[in-house]
Amino acid sequence: MAKKFEKGKMVPVPSRSIIPERDLDKSPILECSHLGIDFGGLRAVDDFNLTIGRTEIAGLIGPNGAGKTTVFNLLTKVYQPTRGTILLDGIDTAGKTTTQINRMGIARTFQNIRLFSDLSVEDNVKVGLHNQERYSALTGVLRLPKYWRREKAAHERALELLSLFEMQDLAGHKAGSLPYGAQRRLEIVRALATNPSLLLLDEPAAGMNPSETAELMENIVKIRDTFQIAILLIEHDMNLVMGICEGICVLNFGRVIAKGTSEEIQASPAVIEAYLGKGRGS
Repeated sequence: MAKKFEKGKMVPVPSRSIIPERDLDKSPILECSHLGIDFGGLRAVDDFNLTIGRTEIAGLIGPNGAGKTTVFNLLTKVYQPTRGTILLDGIDTAGKTTTQINRMGIARTFQNIRLFSDLSVEDNVKVGLHNQERYSALTGVLRLPKYWRREKAAHERALELLSLFEMQDLAGHKAGSLPYGAQRRLEIVRALATNPSLLLLDEPAAGMNPSETAELMENIVKIRDTFQIAILLIEHDMNLVMGICEGICVLNFGRVIAKGTSEEIQASPAVIEAYLGKGRGS
């Protein structure tokens, strides 16, 4: 029997969205208003609105081609939106670069794993720590004492993060030699190394078997509880989405067709139609 995870009660906020009750005394970590992007004459995403509480686990779902990854690319500034606004912790992200967005607090994983396969597991995590380095190029070249202090701190932090998934003993292994599930976990660890306030997971359960997916669900909840951050995930595994996501947003043809709790989404006629099509004779 699948493990049941405790989810926070969702309550309305003035923006006509819902966030977990425990986050009511804090400003939302993410607010998207009337967000959209056009590619030529194609409206890939249109009038996208979403609010995420500061410690919420949220889901973004929809059929293939609905625009989910495009939304992630808008949030991380791979694409600049054609219209609308994105507020991260109350700050407008207009005109920011992907690097600036990462430093502001958004980290992501990808649908297709993007690790540095020839680097060690530890070095992959250290790549994620780069935005916290505070020494000059000269200090690094000359290997001054400050460099070695920073390297020691980075080593300790990398092992600490790897220990979350019990991967510290794999620190010296090549990332490309890890089993598929371990590579997925390593990519999440690398994202966490950037110290995000919002973690975006793009199909984290892709290619996993049921036991790996169950472990992933526990790890996502563990990450939220340990770091007290928000998580937004794209996922096709509905058992995972309905099992841990508190607020769920459904996209179809680039537009939001439903938002609500897992119970509300499962009962939505618009969602059922988007996934299954209209019934015969309707």
